[in-house]
Amino acid sequence: MPSWKRIRTAANWVNLSTPAGLALAAACRCPVRRGPDGLRLASGYRAPLPVAGAFTVGNVVFFRPRYERPEEHPLLLGHESRHASQYALCLGLPFIPLYFAAAAWSVLRTGDPASRNPFERSAGLAAGGYRERPARPVSAAVRPVLSTLRGSRPHDKTGNRSLRPRRPGR
Repeated sequence: MPSWKRIRTAANWVNLSTPAGLALAAACRCPVRRGPDGLRLASGYRAPLPVAGAFTVGNVVFFRPRYERPEEHPLLLGHESRHASQYALCLGLPFIPLYFAAAAWSVLRTGDPASRNPFERSAGLAAGGYRERPARPVSAAVRPVLSTLRGSRPHDKTGNRSLRPRRPGR
């Protein structure tokens, strides 16, 4: 195993992300075995979230039942290995809120949690099973949310306020 992967493995033990991954595997009753480059492979993950076919916590890579033999999916395993490195670089569990913030940004920009997520992009979109989606203006994503928050009524085709009656108290 290359020395930087040994460093990653040690860092993810020290920053507690690998122990957290092993605890999650135990809680979800996923059998864990040794994998390549210091990774631990947890198979049979069935919880509803995350929706992905595979995901990583520290050096523990979780696979859905359809990936019975993860070694037969080297691109996906490489993608998840890069996420293990990201855990080490983010000092462990802080990776999780950073990842969700990046996914939210990506949804805002593309409607997809991976396309503009820098963590997914650096791990390889295609290797993770993602397609790159085109960026859209932020205003296109924000406008419907703002109008809902403001409680504005829809406009008809001429731009006038809808003729629907207002609710009491408005």
